[in-house]
Amino acid sequence: MPLALLALAVVAFGIGTTEFATMGLLPQIADGIGVSVPQAGNVVSAYALGVVVGAPLLTGICARVPHKRLLLLLTGLFVIGNAASAVAPGFGTLFAARFLAGLPHGALFGVGAVVASRLVTPERAARAVSKMFLGLTIANIVGVPAATALGQHLGWRSAYGAVSVIGLVALAALAAFVPHQPRGGQSGIRHELRAMGNKQVAIGLATAVVGFGGFFAVYSYLVPMLTHLTGVSDSSVTWVLALYGVGMTLGTLVAGPLTDRALRPTLYWGLVLLAAGLVTFYFAVHSTVPALVTITFIGAMGALITTPVQMLLMAKAKDAPTMAAASNHSAFNLANAGGAWLGGLVISAGWGWAAPNLVGAALALAGLGLAFTGGVMDRGHRRSEVITQASPVADRVTPVRTAD
Repeated sequence: MPLALLALAVVAFGIGTTEFATMGLLPQIADGIGVSVPQAGNVVSAYALGVVVGAPLLTGICARVPHKRLLLLLTGLFVIGNAASAVAPGFGTLFAARFLAGLPHGALFGVGAVVASRLVTPERAARAVSKMFLGLTIANIVGVPAATALGQHLGWRSAYGAVSVIGLVALAALAAFVPHQPRGGQSGIRHELRAMGNKQVAIGLATAVVGFGGFFAVYSYLVPMLTHLTGVSDSSVTWVLALYGVGMTLGTLVAGPLTDRALRPTLYWGLVLLAAGLVTFYFAVHSTVPALVTITFIGAMGALITTPVQMLLMAKAKDAPTMAAASNHSAFNLANAGGAWLGGLVISAGWGWAAPNLVGAALALAGLGLAFTGGVMDRGHRRSEVITQASPVADRVTPVRTAD
């Protein structure tokens, strides 16, 4: 069971590395394919677009495929997309390859979250999901700096080649350690779509888009904030960014036990503290040590809200949680795009490089309002069904209850 969770974490590590390493290699990519840096930045958007499209599409198409087989198929697609990125001869083919690499991202996390929750006893489901997410947060500490350094010294194509190798290792680990989990007799795209119609699922996804948009409103402009306001040198930015990864790892470690104990309060307090951290950073960004401490705290609070949102969606989608869990990652990428856009608006309006912090705080509080609205609507149902175990005898899914 621990090895199965480790296999899922390796998948998440590869996804986190390929998603964020591109941002650090844009100058090298631009030189390599003969375009400007802003045009090369479109390959980042291509990956995000692949995530948004692929999460509901692939989980819907593959709604009857057993989870282990689906994990293997999606990881194989991930490997192909990154290998294609490594050999893409020009901008058009690289754009298409990054879109292809992004397609399995959300579905892998969604299916992986469902699989992880079924590997353990019900009262430890959130902890199992958070252990899978550790791979994503550790990627920001180790994988992204390593891939960036590799790409800078051996060429940007080597970074995507290395991610492909990580994907192959993950593929072997999944095949060896993840047990078979039947989908049940009621599985299918209509069943998944019907579960997605739940109002609580819609509110949960909106909470992810708006609340996590606050995180990305600042993360997207963190480098110019650090260089223009904090005084961090260009050569030190990569290591300062790793503090975000450290914070995210710490937040993920505490998110699992807290979510298992009290789901909604964990989500509420995570959003409150994220808003407080962003406001603090608005004032602390001019001083190096306070700024670095606050960056770590913001990373922790951003990660803290990820697990309760994921578990809430799985709970409210009841016995068809896969598409809801996958769509959560489409929501996060929409948050990425929306938060970056709003942060850019206030900078362009002349409010200064620190202004996205205030935008981020407002978005976090708006996300809190959505989450609290969902909680009030759900007050008559103090406990929600979460599917965490598949019955090997009846070949069906057994619902268990976890406190909201």
